[in-house]
Amino acid sequence: MKRATKRLLVITPLAIVGILTVGAFWVWRKMGEPLYDPGMVRTGETLRAPLSPPQQPKNSNRWRVENDIEIHHFSHGNGPPVLFIHGGPGFPMHQVPAGLQRLAAQYKIHFYDQRGCGRSTKPFEKFTSGNFYQNMLALDSTLGIGAQIADIERIRRLLAREKLVLIGHSFGGFLATLYAIEFPERVEALVLVSPADMIVMPSKNDLFSLIRRRLPEDALEEFGRFVKEYTDFSEVFTKSEEDLAALNREFAKFFLRAAGRDPAEKVAELAKAGNGGWMVTAMFFGLGRNHDYREAFRKVSVPTLIVHGDQDLVPKSVSEHYAKLLANAKLACIQQADHFLLEEKPVEFSKTIASFLKETCGNEYNQSSEFQDQREAP
Repeated sequence: MKRATKRLLVITPLAIVGILTVGAFWVWRKMGEPLYDPGMVRTGETLRAPLSPPQQPKNSNRWRVENDIEIHHFSHGNGPPVLFIHGGPGFPMHQVPAGLQRLAAQYKIHFYDQRGCGRSTKPFEKFTSGNFYQNMLALDSTLGIGAQIADIERIRRLLAREKLVLIGHSFGGFLATLYAIEFPERVEALVLVSPADMIVMPSKNDLFSLIRRRLPEDALEEFGRFVKEYTDFSEVFTKSEEDLAALNREFAKFFLRAAGRDPAEKVAELAKAGNGGWMVTAMFFGLGRNHDYREAFRKVSVPTLIVHGDQDLVPKSVSEHYAKLLANAKLACIQQADHFLLEEKPVEFSKTIASFLKETCGNEYNQSSEFQDQREAP
């Protein structure tokens, strides 16, 4: 009897360790798989709320997309609507870039802070549960890729438009394309400005490696420490919204420095604008470590313009990959421009966009004659 009890005492801890090991491996595997697959939004899979927006608040600069989620927005210009989708993820745009200001005589451009950043609802401050997987699912359903795509559809309905013209910058270009995959009949045209290299992951153009190649020697050690912390998700649910937002600003600092820009002013602007924390983590979980969306991208046939700066930190091959996969896409390269070509080359950018929309969209998008005079201004 004593011998049997002794054996049980030895076996039980081993069994517990075995169960914990299997459980940890299962969670690790699930983390590696994408939580988002193209088509999920259209079918309502993983969504917290219907695609039909609830009753709207009286405050005109907020769209209520779910009962507990409101989105800050503003518009600029006159004419048929264009929806701008900012990048980052999690870096809202509270000033109209010069390249879009020049389009204001012909189009009304709508800007919004994606849920989880800026002046929009940030539903999580800190997680109290120790259940990693359940926290991950809650984060994904509330702030993840599916939720962000659903918001674009809700905005379309709030604008009472049958179809949208979408301009997406960087990660916003990737997000705009995913919307076109989900709702192709609701897209008039796509403009993708330096779209993010996230069609296939892991990417051949690892962004951390691209940044490392351009950083000065004296910044490499600091960057190495940052990447180690930034990519370690084991303790992520012990962090707060501001902890993660600060990490994302740190990433922006290195990106800007690698792009040859002074990061101090821009990073301060991001802090003031309230860049996202948990929403960025939600995007990482949604994409997983391994996915391949190429087949879904090949189904997109809406007219698409891809704009790339020839000095962009992100290689031109990324935009070429988009152009190759999207059936009705063309690529325009702007000379002497980097990743922020909306600000850096406003005349060339606005001319390129206006010409594309005039050729592609209905008469509603090319009736104004005012733009011709404005776009030629120095």
